[in-house]
Amino acid sequence: MHRLRRLKLFLLVAAVMSAAGCAAVPPSSPSASVASPAVNPVATAAQESAAAQAPVATPPSPEQIARDDAMEMQAAQQAADHAEVLYANIWQRIRAGFAIPNMDGPAMQPYVQQAVQWYTTRPDYVARMTERSRKYLYYIVQEVQRRHLPTELALLPFVESAFNPDALSSARASGMWQFIPSTGKHFNLQQNMFQDDRRDIMASTKAALDYLTKLHDMFGDWRLALAAYNWGEGGVQRAIAANQARALPISYGALNMPAETRNYYPKLQAIKDIIADPAKYGITLPDVPDHPYFKPVTITQDIDVALAAKLAGITVKEFRSLNPAYKKPVILAATKPRILLPYDNANAFEQAVADYTGQLSTWTTYVVHATSTPYQIARRLHLTEATLRDVNDIPPRKLVRAGSTLLIPRPPQDDRDVSKHTVENAVLALAPDIPPGRRQRLIAGAYDTPRTVARRYGLSALEVARWNHIAEDGRFRPRSVIVVYSRRPVFKQHEQLVAERDRRRKPGVAKRRIDKRPLHYAARNSYRRDVKVAQAQR
Repeated sequence: MHRLRRLKLFLLVAAVMSAAGCAAVPPSSPSASVASPAVNPVATAAQESAAAQAPVATPPSPEQIARDDAMEMQAAQQAADHAEVLYANIWQRIRAGFAIPNMDGPAMQPYVQQAVQWYTTRPDYVARMTERSRKYLYYIVQEVQRRHLPTELALLPFVESAFNPDALSSARASGMWQFIPSTGKHFNLQQNMFQDDRRDIMASTKAALDYLTKLHDMFGDWRLALAAYNWGEGGVQRAIAANQARALPISYGALNMPAETRNYYPKLQAIKDIIADPAKYGITLPDVPDHPYFKPVTITQDIDVALAAKLAGITVKEFRSLNPAYKKPVILAATKPRILLPYDNANAFEQAVADYTGQLSTWTTYVVHATSTPYQIARRLHLTEATLRDVNDIPPRKLVRAGSTLLIPRPPQDDRDVSKHTVENAVLALAPDIPPGRRQRLIAGAYDTPRTVARRYGLSALEVARWNHIAEDGRFRPRSVIVVYSRRPVFKQHEQLVAERDRRRKPGVAKRRIDKRPLHYAARNSYRRDVKVAQAQR
């Protein structure tokens, strides 16, 4: 019995001691499970010194830009393939993402009401604009929300261009987001004679959102950022500095800005208000599904635009509406461009290209060796001048300078794609085609043609036709004005020829004396009056 009691007592003491030992052990935690490394002051100082001497960030290299483009291309394809429909239509999705405060103050509300009235009194314009946005809106909203930006920004192309990717302003701003050339280059939008990425749907959207994000970081306010997008960041900074110097507010409504910028955000808010409640304003929005409209496809060979549209099963008009950046009748593969195709047509296009056995491109490039007229170049290449001018956008009365690159039909035996060096360095340089000699005017006879005039004055029949915008085998209207360029004065010759003609037509005139007074030619619209021909005096 005593042994049993001693055993129980021993077990009890052992249990108590064990419990006390366990409580003394510190609890296990993530922070305690990993030993903190000892701080080395020398190493820390070296790290801080290295950080202080770190080089300033430089602009991205072309290779980095290409990698970014490839990643964006892949992300866009994956987003198109794995799109999840969360809303009944795109308008619901846009409404759910509104985050910029409205302009409800007395200073700006009249501008908003004026913009709302302008749109609501033009329902046809709003209908065309919203219908045009159908192709692009899903992608833009997707990009805006991927960056966690307010969805009001997806409506900005309504204000900038009415969602017209071909829009071109008087200030040379181009595309859906209206980039001027210098700003486009700053945001890596490629601009050459073959393509203009300011009109590219994906590239311009990326650049616009990059720019808007930068402006928001600069001003800390979306409305001021939008004012800077329209006016320029320098203008907004100067307006803010002027108000700060006078201890005035620096809000959108308080700044002194141009009338266009003053009305800029009110227009955006007006569109926002209409989309938020279209029934209130008597507007019917088209049913735009919350689903990708297009899918990007990479081009690996030069291909004609008409053939690409045919292989994709769409019209050329539809193709160009999705790919407005390509200005020529051919898409050159040297820079690995991407084209956008309707979502359901993209895979079929890739298979059709793989199965196609003919020549994908019928165009190539030609470098001009000596400054020439388009006619001379066309005759040298066995082309028509009209074809050369049309495909290269050469205006009248222009010379093509040496070193210029022209797009010409590809010979059947040539199967080479245009090189990357040619695409990146191609330029079309033009010079005024100033004819030699002095501009002079004549009056056409009853049977005058460019050939008869050229033969009469020792000129080129083709040049006479070009100077007067008439076909070489055409005929001038009697008593109309003929323009010629000659180093020798032709008026005296014309006077003598007219007098000689009259002498032949009237018997006995040979003995009459010819008045030596010069002919008078009117300097205004009175060219079509009768020419005062030298009168014979008895």
